[in-house]
Amino acid sequence: MTDQSQRIKLDFNNVLRVGAEHGLTEQELDAATEQLRQAIQAVQQRRQGGDLRWMELPYADTGEIEQLAADLRDQFENFVVLGIGGSALGNIAVNTALNGPFYNQLTGRKTPRLFVLDNSDPEFNAGLLDVIDPAKSVFNVITKSGSTGETLSSFLFFRDAVQKAVGADKIKDHFVLTTDPAKGPLRELVNQEGFRSLPVPDGVGGRFSVLSPVGLLSAAVTGIDIKQLLAGAAYADELTREADPWQNPAALGALIQYLLYGKGVDIVVMMPYAQRLKDVADWFAQLWAESLGKKLSRTGETVNVGPTPVKALGATDQHSQVQLYVEGPFNKLINFIRVEQFAEQGALPAGYADMDAFAYLTGHSFAELINAEQEATAIALTEAGKPSMTHIVPEINAFTVGQLLYLLEVQTAIAGELFGIDAFDQPGVEAGKIATYALLGRSGYEQQRQQIEQALGQNNPRAVV
Repeated sequence: MTDQSQRIKLDFNNVLRVGAEHGLTEQELDAATEQLRQAIQAVQQRRQGGDLRWMELPYADTGEIEQLAADLRDQFENFVVLGIGGSALGNIAVNTALNGPFYNQLTGRKTPRLFVLDNSDPEFNAGLLDVIDPAKSVFNVITKSGSTGETLSSFLFFRDAVQKAVGADKIKDHFVLTTDPAKGPLRELVNQEGFRSLPVPDGVGGRFSVLSPVGLLSAAVTGIDIKQLLAGAAYADELTREADPWQNPAALGALIQYLLYGKGVDIVVMMPYAQRLKDVADWFAQLWAESLGKKLSRTGETVNVGPTPVKALGATDQHSQVQLYVEGPFNKLINFIRVEQFAEQGALPAGYADMDAFAYLTGHSFAELINAEQEATAIALTEAGKPSMTHIVPEINAFTVGQLLYLLEVQTAIAGELFGIDAFDQPGVEAGKIATYALLGRSGYEQQRQQIEQALGQNNPRAVV
């Protein structure tokens, strides 16, 4: 157990303040306590049965990763992640949070620049070659299955660029393949060609993999203390094992969102008031959508459930989205993330003292301003009858970031139990992958291609204008 000063707290007073019609009452939460207790127990039972191995990641040995990271730091100027979805979003979120939004532009930086290519857009991939030298770059190819089309396409593209820069005999020195420990196309390449590699542990799906080698290698290469990252996650594990729901922030967060969903609140807005945490909202959007958006219940019943995640950034989106949240439909829960102590306060100097628009700012700081804006937005929402809750982060460091990520992962797992769905599959994503294979002529998908061509042949010419 760590110093309580580093504990992230969940404040849901504004869910209660808006009342029963659009929010929740304490009595409603109390009435669901036993259901929530059973959901907590179900998650822990699945864990004990070996199903949820991502929950053991905080206790993994990091020695191999740290040694590899040290070697790569000494050899290369650029570290490039080739992955998509869960193989990319966690890397981006951790780097932005702990290295800052201007990491690549820092002067005097002694660790490699980080680039994450998470799309098959041709200009995105080709554009990277305008700003890096492949001969001075290492590429981390991440796909658990070893067959993700977008990732393998980027691998082929940059493999060719590296070959042209350094020659075919040195290609393997510029790649690290993070994939299934025993099977799949990338594991075959590791075995055949001697690429350096790291395993994606069994039972760890992409959206729950940020605290595995998937996310830890890029963090370690760029100088982040991954032991502290995992220590924070281990602390969150202590908090989320708590059987008493009223002492378990992940459980209460899940219950609030589940009960509000039953009242028509089917949009969840993740809105950190900290630029460093901007990409945590992006990471959360995949975690929430891919885990909870399901057609079938565990019993096979068609339910078509799932709260829609929306990412926002305070205070930026006060000037773009908040008008809708305050005066629009009563179908949104706002999840704020508030940082109590920023590393930089940003004191505001005096100027134009005779003008009220400037004078009131003197003596304050950017830190005070952004937290006042968060509080003011919460007040405006509450007065409008719109519920919100806030994760209060003491400060942004490796420990609290690891804690936050793990809390949100367990919150998602418990929400899956409350909704009665499997939070760990993604059949909708797989359907899209299969259609892509068919369209590009991958062997074994001829029947699907025929079905697609037949469906496309039924196009209504009036439907394209």
